[in-house]
Amino acid sequence: MGFLHIGQNVMVNDRHIIGIFDLDITSQSPQTRRFLDQAEKDSVVLPVCDDIPKSFLVCDHPYHRQIVYISQLNTQTLVKRAEKK
Repeated sequence: MGFLHIGQNVMVNDRHIIGIFDLDITSQSPQTRRFLDQAEKDSVVLPVCDDIPKSFLVCDHPYHRQIVYISQLNTQTLVKRAEKK
């Protein structure tokens, strides 16, 4: 079991990561926008950035169906960090 640093001193268990998505590319899709809007309404979006967000991670969570983390790190950085584990 490993942990992935996703920004702002936040670490997530890499076994709980469902996907890592580029915010600029995926937010163009109406389905993704609806997904993120619903996640926001369900209060399961956790921003972990003070800067412009570049990616989001969807993770399993024991108390919610899923949690969406918004990160300022780009997807390539997150994937490289995950692969090093």
